[in-house]
Amino acid sequence: MFKINSLIFSALLFYFFIFNLNAQQGTVVNTGKTQPAWVDNVDSVYSRSLFIAAVGSGSNRDMAERSATANLTGIFGQSIQADQTIVNTYQEAVRNGVTQGWSDDIAMNNTIRTSASIDSLIGAEIREIWQETKNRNIVFYAVAVMDKAKTAQIYRDMLNANQNLINNLVNMNQNEKNSFEGYSRYQFAAVIADITITYANVLSVIDTPVTGLKRGNDYRLEAQNIVKAIPIGISVKNDKSARIQGAFAKAISELGFRSGGTNSRYVLNVNVVLSASEHPTNASKFVRMELEANLTDTISKDVLLPFNFSNREGHNTASEAENRCFLAAERKIKEEYKDLLFNYFSQLTPKK
Repeated sequence: MFKINSLIFSALLFYFFIFNLNAQQGTVVNTGKTQPAWVDNVDSVYSRSLFIAAVGSGSNRDMAERSATANLTGIFGQSIQADQTIVNTYQEAVRNGVTQGWSDDIAMNNTIRTSASIDSLIGAEIREIWQETKNRNIVFYAVAVMDKAKTAQIYRDMLNANQNLINNLVNMNQNEKNSFEGYSRYQFAAVIADITITYANVLSVIDTPVTGLKRGNDYRLEAQNIVKAIPIGISVKNDKSARIQGAFAKAISELGFRSGGTNSRYVLNVNVVLSASEHPTNASKFVRMELEANLTDTISKDVLLPFNFSNREGHNTASEAENRCFLAAERKIKEEYKDLLFNYFSQLTPKK
């Protein structure tokens, strides 16, 4: 069948099987010479008050069915599309079991899990096929139909499941909220909210408008406010004029976090080790730097993000070789640490 956004048109597994069973067993194939009324006027057979229907055609049955399903999808327009990155994030989280800890019951969790695994336009079935021969050319016509009442119920179920999941994610006290975990929970709530809006948009076409839903950006804005409230302490051993500390502080601040502060829950512990590295046949002085930086949660004692760097620099004097080591380290931090930290937070998923 015609595929669109793999998360937008998904549903409960039970309903999925029921609809597809109907599609396989209930399709009427008409090869008679009399053209069915739905070919030119689909509403004359499938009333708009009960169904959403569209007709497609092609040189074979498969093409006609694809065309009909695509035309049916077109009725909903762009309002039901979601960014593929958001869809992928949601699907991966569901596959990894992230949502299971936040769902209230088995039924809700099954709804969410199944909603991430079905690719077809929910509730759509090919009701009838008509085959016509014109000048020795065979043309197939198909009508794709959605039962409004059945489909609306499925979307309401999925919308309610997602809303319950969002409520569970953002329900926490201030200390829980102002943490990396709180940040990840709001970021994930934003993903779910974006998908939920698409469900609401479908319902507005087939049933009644849904109001009062927050959009993903509402939760992303709060996630950024959380970032601003989280200081990350930086502790560097064997620094030189606070150069390494300054490089890390800049990378952290560019992502919106505050650096420094006393008694911070999150601390970047950095250890710099310098050692002479002379070569017996080379008059130049060489210095090797080993840098280890661990972003640590002081409550759990876990190292959240390790970062290691080593280099060797040479010059006529040991002091300049050392200086070059620090320059190389500053450059390395500038080029890599911000992206490393960004990727860490992008992949951070909430744990219950």
